[in-house]
Amino acid sequence: MFRSKSLIAAFFCLTALPVMAQTYKIAVIGLVHSHYGGYLPRMAQSQQVKLVGIAETIPDLVAEAKQRGAANVPFYDDYRKMLDETKPDIVWAFVENNRHLEILKECAPRHINVIYEKPLASTYKDALAMADLARKNGIQVMCNYQMAWWPANYAAKKQADAGAVGQVWRLRGIVGHGGPGSTGTGKYFFDWLTDPEKNGAGALVDFGCYNALWSLWYMGRPESVYAEVIHLRPETFPKVEDSSTLVLHYKNGINIFEGSWDLPRGFQDLEVFGRTGSLYMTQQKVELRAGRETTEIPLAPLPPEAADPIAFMVDAIRNHKPIEGITALDINIGVVEIIEAAKQSVKTGRAVKLP
Repeated sequence: MFRSKSLIAAFFCLTALPVMAQTYKIAVIGLVHSHYGGYLPRMAQSQQVKLVGIAETIPDLVAEAKQRGAANVPFYDDYRKMLDETKPDIVWAFVENNRHLEILKECAPRHINVIYEKPLASTYKDALAMADLARKNGIQVMCNYQMAWWPANYAAKKQADAGAVGQVWRLRGIVGHGGPGSTGTGKYFFDWLTDPEKNGAGALVDFGCYNALWSLWYMGRPESVYAEVIHLRPETFPKVEDSSTLVLHYKNGINIFEGSWDLPRGFQDLEVFGRTGSLYMTQQKVELRAGRETTEIPLAPLPPEAADPIAFMVDAIRNHKPIEGITALDINIGVVEIIEAAKQSVKTGRAVKLP
């Protein structure tokens, strides 16, 4: 009898222990997008994912990745072979924008979820094809933006949604810095970022996508898009524009945005105007401005599953819920639609109405 009671007690002790959450396998395709450098150490050290492989053929980038925490990770010359051998749950692609569709064509039929760096694609046609692939194969696709993980970004939106500035009718944003080559951008990133086919354009794509995303998030799809670009430094950027202005018209509003590679310091600032006040947001803070009074809005930490791209993707997979918010597929298709209309506007010199 004593032995039976002991076994029963042991059983209940075991069942009371917390169940270890599943660790998902993640693989990296490409290292030519230098944003990988900030995320690779997190992948290598994460308890939510296991880094099972990296596909890259450029020796310099392979050596750099090993120094950044991937010394014990298998490297592959052929990413398709890597997918078949490692069978990852998630792929994070750090490749040229015009290769995003190619990567998804390989991942989607293998039922691998994918994270891309912004923007979703280099063309609207590719973005639509990617959405079709994702839906047909039942996978998650996420488009990563720095501001998606800022508490300030959500504090500002919460204030606007609560009516703190009245009806929102105007956004003014500026995003940029001194351009590729001035911010530690490596040669390989510079080469494709300044290529109109591989990137999709120049500063208009690189930073205009942030602005288009804000516009869609706050005010929805615009009625028309007008854009102008300048070529301030053709000796540095011979193939693409280095500064752009984007004007998005709404029935009852207008949004004006700048994206530039010619700025004296880094900007990722947004001002949201209503009839009774405005909100000014940077990465570090949000200010509510009404008349001559300025009030700084407290920033609440984001929940762990919403504070990091890896955690966000894992939470969506584990809980069988769609990727939502500003990293979601549909809103980022809208971003690419706006940028494509902007490129058309640059060519014609006229505003482009969205169908």
